[in-house]
Amino acid sequence: MDPRFSPHNTHRESVGEFAKRDPNLKQMIKLPLPYRSPLLDRLKLLGPGVYSLTGGRQIGKTTVLKQWMAELLKSGTDAERICYLAGELIDDHHTLVRLITEQVTEWEGRGPGYLLVDEVTYIREWDKGVKFLADAGTLEDIVLMLSGSDSALIQEARMRFPGRRGASSIVDFHIGPLTFSEYVDLAKRIPTAGRHSLLGPKPSITESTRRLVDAEFLRYLAHGGFLRAINDMALSDSILPSTFATYGDWIRGDMLKRGKQEHYLREILAAIAGRYGTQVTWNALSRDLSIDHPATVADYVALLASMDAVFVQPALLEDKLTAAPRKARRVMFADPFIMHAVSSWLRPDPDPFRHRVEPMLRDPEWSGRIAEACAVTLVRRFYPTYYIKAEGEVDIAYIEGKRFQPIEVKWTQQLRPKELKQIARYRNGKIWSRSWSTDETGGIPVEPLPLALYRLGGASRLPG
Repeated sequence: MDPRFSPHNTHRESVGEFAKRDPNLKQMIKLPLPYRSPLLDRLKLLGPGVYSLTGGRQIGKTTVLKQWMAELLKSGTDAERICYLAGELIDDHHTLVRLITEQVTEWEGRGPGYLLVDEVTYIREWDKGVKFLADAGTLEDIVLMLSGSDSALIQEARMRFPGRRGASSIVDFHIGPLTFSEYVDLAKRIPTAGRHSLLGPKPSITESTRRLVDAEFLRYLAHGGFLRAINDMALSDSILPSTFATYGDWIRGDMLKRGKQEHYLREILAAIAGRYGTQVTWNALSRDLSIDHPATVADYVALLASMDAVFVQPALLEDKLTAAPRKARRVMFADPFIMHAVSSWLRPDPDPFRHRVEPMLRDPEWSGRIAEACAVTLVRRFYPTYYIKAEGEVDIAYIEGKRFQPIEVKWTQQLRPKELKQIARYRNGKIWSRSWSTDETGGIPVEPLPLALYRLGGASRLPG
């Protein structure tokens, strides 16, 4: 093996010492809240084929790959038949083909092998290399996992080798930040009985559990689902400046690598933050910026979306259950932590958490905007998600089956009837609010926002 890859393949020297010597795993086991992704249960079932793992920067893709390696070893897979390659160390597809061919030749006739190529998009024309290897039969007995942070780029490249992916029913995997429920179950600040009660009838939830879940949601509005920020707060009730800086640097670096201009990026990110939660058009944004053409704005935002940095929420065509192409969109950051990290990058501060994040979350208007965006971006993890633009506006309209479910998010204790006129038009409308004391208003069911988000997408699970 090329010695450059040795630090990430220490299992070949000692299986028993792998977790202690691997650079990612040894950092993970030191954390107060180490996390095992449920995705690992699906990865261990994979047979030979070409697979992809996508997700935003700093989300833990590399750690998941290393955990997968550790679990393969634990299940009895020969250490010599697992190989991790760091994409940033591979120049082009010629080098990729050579490295994989050499490894597969070494494995020949000895059963399936596992090849993990991390951040494959660093490799120039990597897809040509994978297609060549697949066509040549080199990957016939190989589980090849390709990871990357640009989901659109990988999706586009995958189309160049259809029919060469393998027999597994699912070949493309995606990981995101922890959902609110995943965070709560990981942190275990709420006792097990309390977390069980959150999945039952609302009257069975005690006052102490209600206070705890509210407190956890306020923490989530600061650190989001990013494990590094979650662990920072678990250690010190703060998020380190370096944690914010690392994410900001990654966004900047990835955009520059794709030929984008830093000053345009700054303008667009500042515009997204400044118009948070409001309707925008690319034409209106471009008029307010130094960028001449709205297509340039759209291009930058699309790239940020493909990197899981932002979510573009279209308006809903209610009769067709599809996006309304001519209506304004809403653009928001894909996780609360990203909002804070981008703000810190745009306006550097020696202590962003104390000087920016905490004041922002104490401000009723800004905390409301962040809570609403948090709800939208969590719902879209489970359902196609739009908003309704009619006489009034409804924050969320997600598609479930053959109908849409409209939800108005009001991160306030008081609900004003004049703000609920549009949601009141829908028989199945709901309100997610800050209050635990209101069950309905004007005939519209009301649910506490933290409770709704905890139950989202997993009401049948039993927290441990």
